[in-house]
Amino acid sequence: IILVLIAILTVHLGGDVLYVTTLCVSLVGLFELYRAFSIEKKKIAFAGYAAAIMYYFLIRDNAYNEYTMILMVLSLMFVCVLYVLTYPEFKPAEIAFVMFGLLYVPVMLSYVYKVRIANGGRYIVWLIYLCSWGCDTFAYIFGVMFGKHKMAPVLSPKKTVEGAIGGVFGSCLCGFLYALYVGDKINSTVDIRIMFVVVCFFGSFISMVGDLAASAIKRHMQIKDYGTLIPGHGGIMDRFDSVIFTAPLIWILVEFMK
Repeated sequence: IILVLIAILTVHLGGDVLYVTTLCVSLVGLFELYRAFSIEKKKIAFAGYAAAIMYYFLIRDNAYNEYTMILMVLSLMFVCVLYVLTYPEFKPAEIAFVMFGLLYVPVMLSYVYKVRIANGGRYIVWLIYLCSWGCDTFAYIFGVMFGKHKMAPVLSPKKTVEGAIGGVFGSCLCGFLYALYVGDKINSTVDIRIMFVVVCFFGSFISMVGDLAASAIKRHMQIKDYGTLIPGHGGIMDRFDSVIFTAPLIWILVEFMK
């Protein structure tokens, strides 16, 4: 409950509050992911932390967005230089872990901030949470009530096909109702009700993929949770796994449909 209230407050305030919060959450999430890969305190991981901070500096108010790809290329080149100069201290897989983590957590999660500062972002940004946490809530309810067929028994034994269908339905319903509330506040050539339902439909699917992707990494690395920062939920990665996938998709879909 506290986490939800903090998320609502920071997203509502937007601006510097959301910017700094998203940066901090990204760094903690990146640390948790690197810890899962057992590289969180290695020199090569600090290249990832530094690149994440520089990336957030570039996206501040969309000031230097055009340089983000250059930063990614330079980051890869830097970790490769570090790999060569310190050989054989690091394994090739650890370079991949560093770059994967950088894209997976800070870059993808930054789209929460990017959506918020876009035109109509103060309203559209909530679709991220309707698709992720909303889908998760409805999937749980429908799964408990009607769940019989396992969706991914190896990755997440408790998830069911019926729950997934309920999650998608619930997310689309929330999107439609939300559109009725904010429809006249957003400028668009597309019917907002249709837009929000379509966005929530695809967003709810990708949120489940994000959840299962994070679970797959945990299974492979043989860990139960990414951390213990959030009592009862694990770490940042355990709570924001679906948001990480949903945020960039929402940005892409809304930009395309506008």
